[in-house]
Amino acid sequence: MKKLPVSIVLLMLSALTMLGADLSGTWQVAVMLDAGSGAATFTFKQTGEALTGTYTGTFGSSQVKGTVKGDQIEWSFDNDQVGHVTYQGSIDGAGKIMGTVVYGQLGKGSFAGEKASK
Repeated sequence: MKKLPVSIVLLMLSALTMLGADLSGTWQVAVMLDAGSGAATFTFKQTGEALTGTYTGTFGSSQVKGTVKGDQIEWSFDNDQVGHVTYQGSIDGAGKIMGTVVYGQLGKGSFAGEKASK
């Protein structure tokens, strides 16, 4: 039996990991901004690289659109109270997401979240 080079094996494992990232489900997210902190709930549906869903939190609810490319995620929504909101980050193998956020007129910050359900 012929052995594959280590680089090929690692590349194949990376590809499998990237295909496994599925954000579909409900996520509880902690948001930390210079203006204060809060919590948000996102319900996502992922189809390929496309991400859709809803935001529910301190500022009501809004429709969300974004993308998932490997372990990199990005989504945004518009909200009457704060303006345009953008999340950018990554998903790890343990089902956690983290990254940075720009919350419209409230400014920049960070977020961290966990999947609550599928």
